[in-house]
Amino acid sequence: MDLDEILRSLESGSINAARAREMLSLYSIENLENMARLDVGRSHRRGVPEVVYAESKELADIKAIIERYPKDEPLVVSRIRPDHLDEVVSFCEGLGLDADVGRNSGTILAWKERPTPAEGLVGILTAGTSDIPVAEEARLVCAAMRCRTICRYDVGVAGLHRIFPVLKELVREDVDCIVVAAGMEGALATLVASMVDVPVIGVPVSVGYGYGAGGVAALASMLQSCALGLTVVNIDGGVAAGAAAAGMARAAKRRRSA
Repeated sequence: MDLDEILRSLESGSINAARAREMLSLYSIENLENMARLDVGRSHRRGVPEVVYAESKELADIKAIIERYPKDEPLVVSRIRPDHLDEVVSFCEGLGLDADVGRNSGTILAWKERPTPAEGLVGILTAGTSDIPVAEEARLVCAAMRCRTICRYDVGVAGLHRIFPVLKELVREDVDCIVVAAGMEGALATLVASMVDVPVIGVPVSVGYGYGAGGVAALASMLQSCALGLTVVNIDGGVAAGAAAAGMARAAKRRRSA
């Protein structure tokens, strides 16, 4: 039974509220030929879109998931292999979907009609240009959750003067949260968290030399930050950071509107 049928049955009185709730829970998980379980109701239930991790999936499987997914729901497909990316984007466009492709990230946001962002404002910063793919994942998740973003890239501590005009802009724009993606020693997250009065989410990025390779040094640095209140997600966790930041921004908007 699809969503409209459930609602009509509830309206007509043929099912009660408890049964409708059960059926909606069943509706929210859709089987796709024993290949994937798509949480099609997640954006309504939690405000977070379904995210398909594509790096280890075959192209045909990615297409099948996109084709089956409800077209009125935002779908994030992350870490698409470079040799698959152009074809996946073309496939989305062939289905009439608007595909927003993250810069250098292999991640796309696909939906039928892009809504006007209305659920808060998130600032997204990177220390260097190598951190941009991870930051773009965060941007796309925020967009799927209807949050506006201000993205400023390559403002790291190697040229400390670059960050101050950016922070002034974010404060003036009254952002609800800031995501900082940084590799190497990850110092930018601590610097930002020490200077603003909004939540800061640090994303250690797997960029660096020697011991720091793989993002280990950036993760350790952020976890040991002297700036109280800095929240840290997993290495290269742009999706997680975007979901958390958008959730904070949406909550802040609800409080302002109350």
